[in-house]
Amino acid sequence: MEPIRQFAGRIVALPINDIDTDQIIPARYLKVTDKAGLGAALFSDWRYSADGSAKQDFVLNQPEHQGASVLIGGHNFGCGSSREHAPWALIGGGFKAVISTYFADIFRSNSLKNGLLPIIVDEQTHQQLISMAEEDAMTEVTIDLESQTVRLPDGRAVPFPIDGFSKHCLLNGVDQLGYLLSLEAETARYEASHAARVNTFA
Repeated sequence: MEPIRQFAGRIVALPINDIDTDQIIPARYLKVTDKAGLGAALFSDWRYSADGSAKQDFVLNQPEHQGASVLIGGHNFGCGSSREHAPWALIGGGFKAVISTYFADIFRSNSLKNGLLPIIVDEQTHQQLISMAEEDAMTEVTIDLESQTVRLPDGRAVPFPIDGFSKHCLLNGVDQLGYLLSLEAETARYEASHAARVNTFA
């Protein structure tokens, strides 16, 4: 997992409330265990017609939005069933962060574990971002995880919340298992210095 510290990215708006995980990545794609190629299935039922042709009126298919890395989603983004494939597909589609006013808890947790940054902002900022994305496809924001801020084109820095453990993992590019493995030496020292207690529970 690549560390996340600070990055600038173009925004694209998909301001639909209650976008669920089956819309992000339809269930028929859940058979795969490899993340590779899932980006092509992102919002598949919205992006493609029955014959496989791209729907030109869908925002992510429009040429001016190609290369956007920050998605502005609607309220309650990622609701529905639990599936890590949803953040996998978003990351595969080139997104580093999703901004909303609220995320479903399981989607938010899965995103943080997989290197996708879910950012919660207030309603006024959310509407401002949607307007800017719709008015100018080249609009960029700068996301700084260390200071937990989104910097808008007008220079305003908007704070966002994140728990300390997830922040540490994202800043250092490690998942939960990687974090535990990083403590292997400390664990060994503790076991060596508390041998009697460790052996009691062996």
